[in-house]
Amino acid sequence: MTPPAPLRVLVVDDSAFARKVLRKVLSDAEGLEVVGTARDGLDALERVAEFKPDVITLDLVMPALDGLGLLKALAGMPDAPRVVVVSSAGTDSELAVAALQAGAVELVHKPTALATERLYELGAELVEKVRIAGRAMPRYVQEEARDAAVRAARTGTGASPKLLAVGTSTGGPQALTRLLSSLPRDFPAPVVLALHIPAGYTEAVAKRLDTQSALEVVEARDGLELVPGRVVLAKAGMHLKVERRGALDLVRLDRQPLGTPHHPSVDVLFQSVAVGWGRDAVALVLTGMGDDGLVGARAVRAAGGVVLTEAESSCVVYGMPRVVDEAGLSQGSAPLDGLVPLLERFIR
Repeated sequence: MTPPAPLRVLVVDDSAFARKVLRKVLSDAEGLEVVGTARDGLDALERVAEFKPDVITLDLVMPALDGLGLLKALAGMPDAPRVVVVSSAGTDSELAVAALQAGAVELVHKPTALATERLYELGAELVEKVRIAGRAMPRYVQEEARDAAVRAARTGTGASPKLLAVGTSTGGPQALTRLLSSLPRDFPAPVVLALHIPAGYTEAVAKRLDTQSALEVVEARDGLELVPGRVVLAKAGMHLKVERRGALDLVRLDRQPLGTPHHPSVDVLFQSVAVGWGRDAVALVLTGMGDDGLVGARAVRAAGGVVLTEAESSCVVYGMPRVVDEAGLSQGSAPLDGLVPLLERFIR
């Protein structure tokens, strides 16, 4: 049997040392071939046309044409390569979030912005995420089209005890942007979100989503009250749990359990929702790699709640929704543009 062709990778970074390190790390990995490097976005566009890479690793802060500019240039391009952002948290976290919303598939956190040997530390994670990106469907979103999303208020039907919990991974920032920008201002249930993303980026994600949604979007804080009109995004590196205490519905941040592959874990969030809300729980699984959410979805269904999934047609990676669908747990599935009407069938 003929082995599959290697993934063709283009490394884009304005630092010659970073290009050298990333090229070495990726070239040493099985199934990857570095076809070239580029020093900025304009150089990258020429290399894309020349080498036709499957995946680009992308620095964001570059002269001439920066990373966001390159993503916009790739939007709508036939057979555009998938993009993995290589970013320094703290220095360009807001740019990284904007890149994920604009179509980048994955994010790798640089251990340092300086030209040091510590760049080799990101090797295993970078290789894994380049491979994930190679299997993903590119979903480039134009800024103007996204910000023009309809947010018209609708007539509500009174208070609802329900809670909407959403889990997502690869492609999640794009999916959450489209979903939250479509939810009406009077959406009658609190919303809690678990997104797989490196630590240091969730505050920036929440701030950007807040500007693009009619709802209030905040990063999770321990003890924060859950109320309709508020969306709470799990803090990267911590599990998000929810609990009912008397008349209050509260957010809890917890490092336990330690053994989960992801912090935050969609399974942990969904399980806490199942315990506290039972039949009033609505769990939604969006695009993502792996099976996080499967155990939690089973708990929600066992408690009498509702489980919904994003349809394959709009997923960047049809992994997390697929395992829930194949387990027979999903009670409804729709592409991103059809999720709000589907949600309102169970929450209104």
